[in-house]
Amino acid sequence: MNLNKVTLIGNLTGDPKTASVPSGQTVTTFSVATNYKWRDYKTKQLKESVEFHRIVAWRRIGEVVAKFLKKGDKIFLEGRLQTRKWKDRAGQQRATTEIVADQLIMLSGKSRTKTELKPNEALVQEQEEVNIDQIPVQS
Repeated sequence: MNLNKVTLIGNLTGDPKTASVPSGQTVTTFSVATNYKWRDYKTKQLKESVEFHRIVAWRRIGEVVAKFLKKGDKIFLEGRLQTRKWKDRAGQQRATTEIVADQLIMLSGKSRTKTELKPNEALVQEQEEVNIDQIPVQS
């Protein structure tokens, strides 16, 4: 049995960017920062490190991210690791590892509508259909 699953709670480091691929699907990319705090064994000082994660959200999840999230917003997301390889313009081999989002929950910040979303109302899953009437519209 194999498992490729990532779970993160963190903050967006910038506004999401959306694009369309030649097949017509939309893809949204953004970065999430997570931190880790610990106390140094010898000095007893509190230390912290920050990790930055590249996130890719396809189709409906990407549309929701682009519409409702902005820099600084806190999210919970689940997805899988994916490594892509390509050759750049100079012919050099390049690779990047990113997280492909399957689910997300908006944890903080006000939505861009008059109504605030509660975390459990903001759940989006790739496996289920989202009714357009369930998503608040901007007035």
